[in-house]
Amino acid sequence: MILRLEDLDASRVRQSAIAEAMIDLRWLGLDWDEGPDLGGPSAPYLQSLRHEHYQRALERLQASEQIYPCTCTRAEIERAASAPHPEDEEPLYPGTCSHRRARDAQRLGDRPFAWRFRVPEGFVAWHDLIGGPMELEPRRIGGDFLVARNLRGPSYQLAVVVDDALMGVTQVVRGADLISSTPRQLLLYRALGLQEPEFGHVPLAVGPEGRKLAKREGSLKLATLRERGVEPRRLVAELIRSCGQTGLLADASPWEWVDRFELHRLPREPWVVRPDWLASLLSPVPENRVTR
Repeated sequence: MILRLEDLDASRVRQSAIAEAMIDLRWLGLDWDEGPDLGGPSAPYLQSLRHEHYQRALERLQASEQIYPCTCTRAEIERAASAPHPEDEEPLYPGTCSHRRARDAQRLGDRPFAWRFRVPEGFVAWHDLIGGPMELEPRRIGGDFLVARNLRGPSYQLAVVVDDALMGVTQVVRGADLISSTPRQLLLYRALGLQEPEFGHVPLAVGPEGRKLAKREGSLKLATLRERGVEPRRLVAELIRSCGQTGLLADASPWEWVDRFELHRLPREPWVVRPDWLASLLSPVPENRVTR
């Protein structure tokens, strides 16, 4: 288990957030084998310190003409898009700059640009650890996608592929809202000749209105729950139940479930987090509840 901090977006990163994240994880009973506090063979574990790895990957993609410099602004792309897109995703790129070659970046001077990956025609398929056989057509879910900006460095897509490969990551388990990233990342693995991990996409935790939980849900922040006196073992037991695992639990620790957790029991629908669930966390535990 590796703890890696993805802190590439300098405009949104707070220095205190790293320490806060580790406090939250340890409070829940989670630990890791490598990370910024422990070191390890894949150090450094902050992406902001790993730019040389991303630069080498970019140079390989440039040499194989699998990326090209794009000067389109987001506003220009949105105007050219023929269909609406989710708020948190890029609009479909119309291919305005796809005629360019990698060497054309030298002629742009000080003009800002981004590097886009040339998405091939067809579907990208994988066997999802949770959803089973899946396939998506990248040209229809954004088209040619960003891998770096010349003034701001690598994108999420490129950085996680490079880091996961170099760190020997074999499984990527994440929220279902990132399914559209998987075919893009698989294309990058293949373009760079890297070993692909297994992917699994977990249904989201959502509010009663069906929207995914966000940072604005301050009452559900781990730091807030900790400050309000929630017992972490009780919270972990509630989370285990939300994942469809069997057995009555008043409390539990993550390490107790390393060998007991059954992925096939995970529900395929989002988990609705209701106000009464939060209230129950703050109430005394009934005496008739048992542990294991």
